[in-house]
Amino acid sequence: MTVHNALSQMKAKSLGKGKYADGQGLWLVKSRRETGRWMLRLTVSGKRREMGLGSWPDVTIVEARERAASARRRLRDGVDPIQERQQQQQKAHRLTVAEAVQSCFEARQADLKNDGKAGRWLSPLNLHVLPKIGKLAIEDIDQHEIKRVLQPIWHTKSDTARKAMNRINLTLKHGAALGLDVDLQATMKAQALLGKRRHVEKHIPSLPYSDAPAFYKWLSNKSELVSVLALRFLMLTVARTSEVRFANFDEIADGVWTIAPERTKTGREHRVPLPIEAQEIVQLAFKTEGQKLLFPTERGKPLSDAAMSAFMKREGYVARPHGFRATFRTWVEETTNTPFEVKESALGHKVDAGVVGAYQRSDRLEKRSHLMQNWANYLIATN
Repeated sequence: MTVHNALSQMKAKSLGKGKYADGQGLWLVKSRRETGRWMLRLTVSGKRREMGLGSWPDVTIVEARERAASARRRLRDGVDPIQERQQQQQKAHRLTVAEAVQSCFEARQADLKNDGKAGRWLSPLNLHVLPKIGKLAIEDIDQHEIKRVLQPIWHTKSDTARKAMNRINLTLKHGAALGLDVDLQATMKAQALLGKRRHVEKHIPSLPYSDAPAFYKWLSNKSELVSVLALRFLMLTVARTSEVRFANFDEIADGVWTIAPERTKTGREHRVPLPIEAQEIVQLAFKTEGQKLLFPTERGKPLSDAAMSAFMKREGYVARPHGFRATFRTWVEETTNTPFEVKESALGHKVDAGVVGAYQRSDRLEKRSHLMQNWANYLIATN
């Protein structure tokens, strides 16, 4: 026999903890005598589902029955009432710019170097965008809002502004993919309002190659600080700062340091021939059994992004670690007859493209090995 309207207000008040059927799938679930919740059991696409209808006694028996009847009608019309309510709740919560940025970042994280842990992807937004419009709904962002937040840095920090604009554009596209009503042309229109950036290209300060041996000798006489060892290794290998910071012993074998594609700027594996001096630094860097990173901090973490740069700045140098790549490249150009492809390959640059790249399978390791040893000999030469 089918039960209908089995509960009354008085009866509901007298019941203790438990589950009580009112009929047609409607249940009162009481956690204790004074409070409970309404729950409707439905069969959606052949599967049993449960739909909450509110708390008792805030939602009365009469109201709970009306909500249950409405849900059953929607189900008869071919609509999943549970899914429909979830969609309504999502619309009720308007995604903010800050939430959209975080969601976009998480979706793109796997494509970023080291999963974006350095924070460089988010940095322009965290500094110049989110403090001003982070709490606004992403659907409310138009060209005028974008212009307002980027105008102060559009000419003075043009590269940062460019990156911020790019991230905003990607976030808007991410919002569109989520089904939100965003203006995909907002960044293009904002650029039209802001005008052309007055970009002044700035190069990372580098040390003249004639001064490099004296600097390296000075470094070698310093205490064996982790940042000093890392800086010496960077000079000898002319690798990028991030490649050195995250270098580990498993990457080194038979005098060759192999950097995985996910850690290189080109997305290709890069083999670095280690001159004898660099191999000796690897031995000096080993401190404890089980150590993985070549240059860990005291807590076993990678060096910070600014560790080597801060050391040089603290010692009064204008040049920065990344600038040693330019120092090396100038030395090679002016003092050797090294072929272009070998010079560029030593820096990890992609030199073989198109048809040439399809047939050129060598990374010129042997030639680069001689070049890097000559560079090391130059650096450690007695003044």
